[in-house]
Amino acid sequence: MMAGFVRVGALCLLFTIVSGFDVWNLDQLEQAKKTGQKLITVKDLHVPAGKTLDFQGLNGTTIEFAGRVTFGYQEWRGPLIIIKGARYTVKGLPGHLIDGEGHRWWDTLGGNGGKKKPGFIYLHLEDSYVKDLKFKNAPAHGFAVNACRNLHIENVDIDNADGHTKGGHNTDGFDVAHCQNVKITGCRVNNQDDCLALSSGKNVVFTNNVCIGGHGIAVIGGYDGDNVEDILIKDCKVIKNNIGVRVKTMLNGKGLVKGVTFDNIQLQDISETGIVVIGNYLNSGPRGQPTRGCPIQNLQMTNIYGNVLKNGTKHLVWVADDASNWTWNSKIQGGDRLRPCQGIPKGVNVVCGK
Repeated sequence: MMAGFVRVGALCLLFTIVSGFDVWNLDQLEQAKKTGQKLITVKDLHVPAGKTLDFQGLNGTTIEFAGRVTFGYQEWRGPLIIIKGARYTVKGLPGHLIDGEGHRWWDTLGGNGGKKKPGFIYLHLEDSYVKDLKFKNAPAHGFAVNACRNLHIENVDIDNADGHTKGGHNTDGFDVAHCQNVKITGCRVNNQDDCLALSSGKNVVFTNNVCIGGHGIAVIGGYDGDNVEDILIKDCKVIKNNIGVRVKTMLNGKGLVKGVTFDNIQLQDISETGIVVIGNYLNSGPRGQPTRGCPIQNLQMTNIYGNVLKNGTKHLVWVADDASNWTWNSKIQGGDRLRPCQGIPKGVNVVCGK
């Protein structure tokens, strides 16, 4: 940091200039940590195999990505990047790319077997801002957003399009858990799993995002007794996913899903089901009768519109009898295969089969 003076007439002004610290390797990153740098610029950097690009304990720091970041190959759980602390600003500069080169791990199995695959990036942040980042080809899960408070993620591009033909699987966009007051806005995800998978938290906003090629936008209840409350998912596009939007609670799960709103969601060429609400979820898919214990309350489906392919289904609702206070307004074309529904609260009109 440099200090200087500017004289304007008789007035003398003190100003400070924050000089950046360029990082080309992990040794330089450690030096930046030791010297308390508050502006770190990551240039063209290669992270050795089995190592994490570690930005922990840098409270109040701005981290800029300015070049191409790559990672050595090793079968392990990762993550490739971790950012943990408070009052961070993390941003990408024009021309940067964080490239996971996930094709080296892809084997169509994702986290269900085969090679051990590292997660891409783990965030545990408070009072922070993450923006303008470009990620390519995650080996497996993309953003793990865990135990965050007052975090805004904006204009992030997660491009796993190569995985559609090269064996990508479980390449989730944003996995959000145990968070409060988190906003994810203006992002684009092209992947082979959930665009958003929100499994616990309160006051989470997911708006103006585009989801391509994956498994749609999901809110999941019933993990370890955790609650999901006051969630707003609005003004998003879900394009060529197998599912549009869904709320699912775990079979025999405990907890509460309350105050989830989907508003103004455009579905385009959904292959299987437009809207799913189920209470019998397992990782392998729905299993048997839905169970009580994690009721879905105050659910709003407002202006969900677009199309499902002809052989798909507009709606699938299969919950226990403890759901309550729903609002449902959807206008979905196609999806001629109507499936029976169960557990819809009285007075709610959902197009189902018999």
